[in-house]
Amino acid sequence: MESVQNILVYVIVAAAVAYLVYKFLLPKSLIPGRKKNSKDCGDGNCGCH
Repeated sequence: MESVQNILVYVIVAAAVAYLVYKFLLPKSLIPGRKKNSKDCGDGNCGCH
């Protein structure tokens, strides 16, 4: 029973680390579906000022 608990702990820790890497460390251009916030101040009120 103890080995099952260890495996579950390792899987949960690996999933948490993978999520943090996905969320914070990977560049947004590598991940499809994630867009950079494009706030170019060309037209209209973009909230830059």
